[in-house]
Amino acid sequence: MTEDENSLGGYLRARREQVTPEAVGLRQVGLRRTPGLRREEVAMLAGISADYYLRLEQGRDRNPSAQVLEALARVLQLDATGTEYLLSLVGRPKKKRRARKETVPESIRTLLGTLPLPAFVESRCFDVLASNALAVALSPRLAVGGNRLRDIFLDPAEQALYGDWQRAGAGLVAGFRASVGTDIDDPRFIELVGELSLASESFRTVWARHDVVRWQGSTQTLNHPQVGQLTIYREKLAITGTNGQLLVVCHAEPGTDNADKLALLAMATAPASPGTPASGAPQSPRTRTT
Repeated sequence: MTEDENSLGGYLRARREQVTPEAVGLRQVGLRRTPGLRREEVAMLAGISADYYLRLEQGRDRNPSAQVLEALARVLQLDATGTEYLLSLVGRPKKKRRARKETVPESIRTLLGTLPLPAFVESRCFDVLASNALAVALSPRLAVGGNRLRDIFLDPAEQALYGDWQRAGAGLVAGFRASVGTDIDDPRFIELVGELSLASESFRTVWARHDVVRWQGSTQTLNHPQVGQLTIYREKLAITGTNGQLLVVCHAEPGTDNADKLALLAMATAPASPGTPASGAPQSPRTRTT
């Protein structure tokens, strides 16, 4: 039985391996051949039989009660997002679907062209569906057709933007699981996970952890090849009337070097006025002329 066929069991097993005996108040006696808690320890702490828990992990029982799942969530030390995800794994119907083309609302495309900040639209699977010139100046991989997961795990140029690209990639994967949820019959999800699983050992390792994090606004520091270290805020705004599309807008703290650097990128991407020489690489905020 594959992970897709037994998503509940795969999630329970992955999270069990992340919890140490000490974390739940158990004494560690003797050598342990596997990381984390044993199945019988999880069952005991959750107040269910070891045989029943084994059936859950093996996919032989797919309809546990909400009370059982909530007890398991407490033992496995899941946060609210992880608990919600665990509860959602029960009773998911099987269905075959065709890939559906994503369409960005025309009003959002117009908005992207008028925003003086880097902005782009991403799908639930982190495909870049639309972007403005300043977003591409921030990272060429934010052009339409890119995929943020594929780029961070397979593109050395994208990895070079981050001080610790593997940590950033792990965060993306956790957000990806939350974004897709239990809709793992989505053809795009299947295609992307299959591609990355074959091409990246780092992705396979992170994917096996089953981390789930609900994405919100965040702060990110990039090593930009033109303006140097750049710290920005990333806000994610849901686009109504779409299948989970998000408008991502990047901005910096006003009055800081980071704001100056974003302004320089904006100047470099702005269309040249008649009679004005084409702009090259932006100057340093500390050396530009007035």
